Amino acid sequence: MKTRRLTMAQALLEFLSVQWVRRDGRENPFFSGLWGIFGHGNVAGIGQAVQQMKGRLPYYLSRNEQAQVHAAAAFAKHKNRMQTWACTSSIGPGATNMVTGAALATINRLPVLLLPGDIFAHRYPAPVLQQLECPQSLDVSVNDCFRPVSRFWDRIHRPDQLAASLLEAMRVLTSPAETGAVTLCLPQDVQTEAFDFPEFLFEKRIWTIPRQRADETLLKEAAELIRHAKKPLIVAGGGVHYGEAYQALQQLVEQAGIPVAETQAGKGSLLYDHPLNLGALGATGTPGANILAREADLVIGVGTRYSDFTTASNTAFQNPQVRFLNLNVAEVDAYKLRGLPLQADAKVTLEELAVLLTDFRTDDSYRGRVQTFNQEWDAEVTRIYQNGGQGEVIGVLNEFIRPQDVVLCAAGSLPGDLHKLWRTREHRAYHLEYGYSCMGYEIAAGMGVKQADPEREVYVMVGDGSFLMMHTEIVTMVAEGIKVNILVLDNQGYASIGGLSKSVGSDGFGTKYRKRTAEGLTGDPVEIDFAANCASLGAQVFSPKNSQELKEALREASSVQDKPVCICLKVDRRQRVGGYESWWDVPVAEVSEDAQVQAARQRYEETRTARRP
Repeated sequence: MKTRRLTMAQALLEFLSVQWVRRDGRENPFFSGLWGIFGHGNVAGIGQAVQQMKGRLPYYLSRNEQAQVHAAAAFAKHKNRMQTWACTSSIGPGATNMVTGAALATINRLPVLLLPGDIFAHRYPAPVLQQLECPQSLDVSVNDCFRPVSRFWDRIHRPDQLAASLLEAMRVLTSPAETGAVTLCLPQDVQTEAFDFPEFLFEKRIWTIPRQRADETLLKEAAELIRHAKKPLIVAGGGVHYGEAYQALQQLVEQAGIPVAETQAGKGSLLYDHPLNLGALGATGTPGANILAREADLVIGVGTRYSDFTTASNTAFQNPQVRFLNLNVAEVDAYKLRGLPLQADAKVTLEELAVLLTDFRTDDSYRGRVQTFNQEWDAEVTRIYQNGGQGEVIGVLNEFIRPQDVVLCAAGSLPGDLHKLWRTREHRAYHLEYGYSCMGYEIAAGMGVKQADPEREVYVMVGDGSFLMMHTEIVTMVAEGIKVNILVLDNQGYASIGGLSKSVGSDGFGTKYRKRTAEGLTGDPVEIDFAANCASLGAQVFSPKNSQELKEALREASSVQDKPVCICLKVDRRQRVGGYESWWDVPVAEVSEDAQVQAARQRYEETRTARRP
């Protein structure tokens, strides 16, 4: 057997550079490159190996380890999980900075490979700088924090363990059902140790992404369920995007006359103006979607996890006779809500259902009602677009950008407004991270999407709270010549949680940026010059004061090339887009001296009775 003598780190990167994926006859490299920050624990091993690769696995320097994982996850999401990045860090704080990113990737089922440096395997100099000393075991380091937030986790104690671990890592990363964060912990001494690795490890390997078909008996049973339904409703989730099932979904919808409601991850599965698109579902949903969800006798979940926002905390589906049919590659999701499970690929299964349902079509009256809801909601969106506040900012942006351009967001009040209000005119033009609703995701993720699809303009919408948590990758975009448009909305605090605080009787306590007085954080507002902040990082900056100036700023920004643009504007946190026909379960204190809290608890007790068992 032919071998090559390499360090463990060199072998690792050589392996990553020759991994490819294939689906529907299309092939591409799986790893676009390596994000990293070098430090104690990876500079001598991974760092030397990266330099030796001479660009065969491109290296990008991030400014924050958490941010680099967000960029990789966003890249993978936009690529429909067919390509991703690896991320490396030093030991200690460099590694634990990536834990939040790992959780986000795993919750959202996005493949990312994390390569944190680790303590010495041979233990002679222990405890080393940044080492956690654990009295129960000498084999524990802070990298064990990755175990619960990774789909696969391993620690490479010896170079000869690497091959088996890498193959398992690739199995998970390329699995439609099992994918998420994969963490390989790399002791700093082992990274530099040499071994005679088998040559086959460095030959090009193509991993086929399968389109799993449903069990034939269950498929026929599913068709019968649909055939006997009077008010069926499709819930389109992220699996429609990942499976590239747009055409199959539209064909079935038009053939059978079944309306579609969309989750955050599934928005854009059907374009906004399709007459059978009810828009957003759940706690951030539209009236039509939520009313018909309450009445539905069959809910067809396509690639959805049925999160609490989608199900309105299990109050959305209230028909006593409702049944669930769940089409999902993941078994855990296919069986939710006691549904009939079709554990299969969305595209091929929707196509097969269409063949079985050529004799089925919903009543004219049902389809007519759906179309009326679609038209009424479009008129409501137009009204909100002209009514000031954050809704008007969304409207100006939505009407300015091209259909193929991408809007991106993650946390705060913006996701709820975007879910309801954004008019999707192309399938991959809406990018929301709402599985983890992670503040700090937006700017780094915008960079990742732009790297995934350089021909599109990317528009990041980020609140002031999330901006302050993580804006470091503006510097990375300046260094790399990456153009992303960042709209920073300043409402002087955490407006979303402020509204939630009011709803539970706490009057927004602790959510506004205020100076401290004897009574607490009740003084004058803390004024932050976001424009100066962005300019100091190297971005092109605009500071519009009204809608007309925002339109002009967007026009000017469109001509900027090879650097990030920040458009900083103030919005009134009191001008909010309300909810429609839905609820979200946020428990209220059962005992309180405050009358507002007492009243909120009474409302909560009355509302939560609608939950499904």
